[in-house]
Amino acid sequence: IIGPAAGGTTVIITGTGFTSITSVTFGGTSATSYTVDSNTQITAVAPAHSAGTIDIVATNTAGSSPIVAGDSYTYVNAPVISSINPAFGPLAGGTTVIITGSGFIGITGVTFGGVNASSYTVNYSTQITAIAPAHSAGTIDIVATNTAGSSPIIPEDNYTYVNVPAITSVNPTYGPLAGGITVVITGSGFTSITSVTFGGTNAASYTVNYSTQITAVAPSHTAGIIDIVVTNTAGSSPIVPGDNYTYVNVPAITSVNPALGPLTGGTTVVITGTGFAGITSVTFGGTNAASYTVDSNTQITAIAPAHVAGIVD
Repeated sequence: IIGPAAGGTTVIITGTGFTSITSVTFGGTSATSYTVDSNTQITAVAPAHSAGTIDIVATNTAGSSPIVAGDSYTYVNAPVISSINPAFGPLAGGTTVIITGSGFIGITGVTFGGVNASSYTVNYSTQITAIAPAHSAGTIDIVATNTAGSSPIIPEDNYTYVNVPAITSVNPTYGPLAGGITVVITGSGFTSITSVTFGGTNAASYTVNYSTQITAVAPSHTAGIIDIVVTNTAGSSPIVPGDNYTYVNVPAITSVNPALGPLTGGTTVVITGTGFAGITSVTFGGTNAASYTVDSNTQITAIAPAHVAGIVD
């Protein structure tokens, strides 16, 4: 009951009174050819016709068949896809994709990169809802097919299968509680990113520079080590040491030992306090320590530099 606008479909017509048939027409156009198989069956080849539902009429010397629902035949154009939503999904498939376009009558198949959709429903002549099948990573074409042909390959039918993102490193790895630090996140699978979080708090903003790099602005957060998590349509990045970011307080010194040393420097000084995470410098009276080691969040061991006599901070 469905065929392409170009015609050529062999149609079996069943009924009665098929004796002395003089013509068979499709919407007023003569069949390309027809054969009367019996008094109850005609085999006809549909002629070309514009898209739409028409009536097939058989005529003999007694007259023409009346117009009834059973004589309807629909001419269809090949489908055309104009957009898909969403345009991304996980390798495992399962994403519900809305396909918009035209000619979605008599659809016989919907494929994603040559793989049949897990299922599909033709909602209207302009919309199909399909479930994406599993597929390897990459951008593929969705193709809808009916008796008139298949949708042409165009950019609008592109659908991208993406991996779950993975973070390998972040830089810098420390920042203040107030946030505002620009953090470069390196990894893979940074396609169709939907969120970037710092310890469960959304980044103040983020930009996907490449599939392997995101630049994010850290939000405010309480002190401590947290995990940065990147999420796309396939899922969220797993928790790994490489995604650690530490929110630090401003350091505070409570004591130094010893509190005396020679002008030439060289004394090993143990500095006790809090907030010694992400230390970038230790100075004695404005002069950089000869060297220093952050032993813990509450202790630094520093080598005093040379300095003029007097009390310094």
